[in-house]
Amino acid sequence: MFNLLDRGTGFMGCSEDYNNSDIVLVGAPMDFTVSFRPGTRQGPQAVRQVSIGLEEYSVMLDRDLANYRYYDAGDISLPFGHVAESLNRIGQVTAHILKDGKFPLVLGGEHLISLPVIEQVAAKYPGLKILHFDAHADLREEYMGQPYSHASVIRRVASLVGGKNIYQFGIRSGTRDEFAYARDNTNMFVGQILAPLKKVLPELQGWPVHITIDIDVVDPAFAPGTGTPEPGGCSAAEILEAIYLMKQLNVVGFDLVEISPVYDQSERTAILGAKLVREAILAFGKNNVK
Repeated sequence: MFNLLDRGTGFMGCSEDYNNSDIVLVGAPMDFTVSFRPGTRQGPQAVRQVSIGLEEYSVMLDRDLANYRYYDAGDISLPFGHVAESLNRIGQVTAHILKDGKFPLVLGGEHLISLPVIEQVAAKYPGLKILHFDAHADLREEYMGQPYSHASVIRRVASLVGGKNIYQFGIRSGTRDEFAYARDNTNMFVGQILAPLKKVLPELQGWPVHITIDIDVVDPAFAPGTGTPEPGGCSAAEILEAIYLMKQLNVVGFDLVEISPVYDQSERTAILGAKLVREAILAFGKNNVK
């Protein structure tokens, strides 16, 4: 079905039945264009491995994973160092998941993996809105001469869906040109996430929404395991609260990127990532209890 590596450790409580699952988790272990520290290719497996340390019940949502059907397909097999072919394979797997009527939940990997995911989600859902949580603007036209980079991924996404369909939260780093571009072309909220998210929720009602979370939106005091940490971010509690707020939206896709286990000695970044995945399944999935 998929061109996948060994599935390894599945996310806690995952089903063995792809056909009857509503959500499909898949890892995209790519970190070929990172601009500072590599290691995010190990992120998907790290999130899976620590997930067993969490409860399947979420007290904040009063929902339990036992009532949801989700399948962990493992990691996509990517040709090391080949950016274009890797993006192509990620897009193909996402397209397959969507064609089967399922919700794609993709674990990175660097942020560039979001581009082919969003491309396929946008093809299925016209009018798609992108909610982007990140420390960095990711709006460069190119980085070191390369248009496809984790530093330019949202600029590429803007060419797919239109900049005014992109809402950026928590941004606190970028070039002068990126912030000038954002003022004219996207909906950027510098530094904060919760107050502006609450403000825009009414205008997002009824539209299909894809959420992309770069873990470095969270302050490195809470999430040190990432390649480009940026002080001054939100707390772990705030990014979780953002998930709870967004459960009222028509969320049709989700990705979580830039967790780098090599810098995460306490595993607290991976554990936060696993909790975000758990809450995303419970917030955006279908309760299958009859």
